[in-house]
Amino acid sequence: MKKIPLFLFAFILFGFQTGFAQDTLKNITLNEIWTKYAFYPKSIHGIKSLNNGEQYTEVKDNAIVVYDFKTGDSVTTLVDGNKLIPEGREKPIKIRSFKMSEDESRYLFPTETKRIYRHSSISVFYIWDTQTQKLDRLSSGKQRLADFSPDGTKVAFVRDNNLFIKDLKTGNEKQITFDGKLNHIINGTCDWVYEEEFGFTKAFFWSPDSKNIAFYHFDESRVKEYTLTFYDSLYPTLYTYKYPTAGEDNSLVDIYVYNLENNNTVHINTGEVTDQYLPRVKWTHDPDLLSVQRLNRLQNHLDILLCDAYTGKSRVMYSEDNKWYIDITDNLTFLPDNERFIMTSEMDGYNHIYLYDIRKGLVRQLTSGKWDVMEVYGYDKNKKRVFYQSAERSPLERDVAYVDLKGKRKNISEKEGSNSAGFSKNFNYYINTWSDANTPPVITVNQADGKQVRVLEDNHALVEKLKGTRMSPKTFFTLSSPAFKLPDSSIVSLNAWKIMPYHSDPSKKYPVLLTIYGGPGAQTVLNSWGNFNYMWYQMLAEQGIMIVSVDNRGTGARSELFKKMTYLELGKYETLDYIETAKYLDILPYVDKNRLAIFGWSYGGFMASNVITQGADYYSTAIAVAPVTNWRFYDNIYTERFMRKPQDNASGYDDNSPINHVDKLKGNFLLIHGSADDNVHFQNSMDMITALVKANKQFDFFVYPNKNHSIYGGNTRYHLYKKMTDFLDEHLLKQ
Repeated sequence: MKKIPLFLFAFILFGFQTGFAQDTLKNITLNEIWTKYAFYPKSIHGIKSLNNGEQYTEVKDNAIVVYDFKTGDSVTTLVDGNKLIPEGREKPIKIRSFKMSEDESRYLFPTETKRIYRHSSISVFYIWDTQTQKLDRLSSGKQRLADFSPDGTKVAFVRDNNLFIKDLKTGNEKQITFDGKLNHIINGTCDWVYEEEFGFTKAFFWSPDSKNIAFYHFDESRVKEYTLTFYDSLYPTLYTYKYPTAGEDNSLVDIYVYNLENNNTVHINTGEVTDQYLPRVKWTHDPDLLSVQRLNRLQNHLDILLCDAYTGKSRVMYSEDNKWYIDITDNLTFLPDNERFIMTSEMDGYNHIYLYDIRKGLVRQLTSGKWDVMEVYGYDKNKKRVFYQSAERSPLERDVAYVDLKGKRKNISEKEGSNSAGFSKNFNYYINTWSDANTPPVITVNQADGKQVRVLEDNHALVEKLKGTRMSPKTFFTLSSPAFKLPDSSIVSLNAWKIMPYHSDPSKKYPVLLTIYGGPGAQTVLNSWGNFNYMWYQMLAEQGIMIVSVDNRGTGARSELFKKMTYLELGKYETLDYIETAKYLDILPYVDKNRLAIFGWSYGGFMASNVITQGADYYSTAIAVAPVTNWRFYDNIYTERFMRKPQDNASGYDDNSPINHVDKLKGNFLLIHGSADDNVHFQNSMDMITALVKANKQFDFFVYPNKNHSIYGGNTRYHLYKKMTDFLDEHLLKQ
């Protein structure tokens, strides 16, 4: 193919808007975005398939309403929350979420919920029994993670780090563990680092026959403590919790099984090594057999243990090694015959689905090709096929597909863009959520072959509002450079998107804001509606700023080699990629190379801090929100997965931490952090400030008191985005 000159290619690629909209089109304002939430897409809440697979629930007007998948007809109202008034109270409960017993006769409702960390919370739970028409409080005080046994006769929950079981027939409550103690022993839920990095907090699991309950036991006594300060009274309040930083001690983790019939507790044998992780526990279809995933501290060797619930004995049914690291997922699925299971792995260089025999090992690889399976939705036992989400069409796209146990697969998505699915119990239907880069989410009911049955939510009102608003289309392009090299010496292009300034003029030069994240396996460049910053970007584009985002080397859906090439050197290649991006933008005739800015949050804040220091010759302005500034400060599960311990990789930690490059800063730098960030500690910004001051570098800094990593609540989000908008206005538009 004949090559197009870079200059001409860029000009064609980016294009310009030539038609001017009517004066009736409205400006986008921060008040609409972050105070009125006027551009927030509608969704549907409380969708759960009923056992019959032909109907589903939806939470609507404080009630649980049943709808028919095929017709959309409202069948019945299962629970009317407006009629559920707890004893001694005047107002009914608010149904925001619920759990339903297997026979669909009892319901658990969390109320008065208070958030703890990202996934955890504590609530007052109520039980509604449709047969007795009684509403009862589950227990005294507040509880966590309340869940029905499969036979619906009992509820297990956690309180004060101990596990309890309530018998719904007798009303008796039994305490199963007694050693729970704050910052020492945890039963039935997780410590902070497991919750954050392995993505779960419910750490007890009913056996299929309701006779046993497996649970985690964390001994975090040796884990070092971290204290957050809350400025909420005359004397600040201190909150102390266990947080293991890179290279430091973890909790000692054990798995136990409690038998409800004989009251015995059995310890599961997970091996003699204690400095390891047990990131997943799952019952097989055999109520006597439990699976436990065991991951070594370096996270490059995985075993799946098959464990006897009555003796605690275990054997390895699956093992995998990786020269980099292994990502933990929820994709392990046991087939109903309890002789086979499916598992995803990157063993052939891409993430694919494999079929295994529990005793004999690998049967066959079910999916293959130079693309990644992103998620497994489940197994249809009737038609013997596995439903999954794929990036087969492109790393920018997400499709719903299935593969049978012989390896024959079919894509069932009807539209290009991003599709995600939630299937009915019998896999005859699924709820599909679709969007593309310029279309808000559309939620539909689809048949298992992909055919759309009807629309549940099309966000018509938002679409109409956007038509009357000054919007610029998001379009995709690729960046090419000899610098974009993989470890096998192959050269790749990077995917990117851009939003041109509203009514851009090809004769003018525009400032650019590069918005990034960049962390391992993550993506910001997807053909989807994206996160809520999208409307802020549109507002900035309306004001005359070109917005660009790039998926650097190390991001997801482009092979294991592409994703894992940043191993041991987080920040190195990402920074080089953003410098190359700046070089590319610099030669475009409509870009002002003296007004390039970069913005990122969390890992993106880490990268923005790196770029404004190590890439100071290319970027004039940076905003870093809640950044990691030295990986030595961050938690060990995440950090060591990609960097190993600092004791074994000191240069990898230090050479690529922005805190060690502050002497190179010469642009405009805004650093923002929440003072009560339990995830990326405020210490990251404090030590960055110390280094900047020592290097005699001027910068801007803002702290949000008592706010966590997300920095929200009250007027905070509006204030934050006003602060960042004003900073960009000063340094990009008024220059």
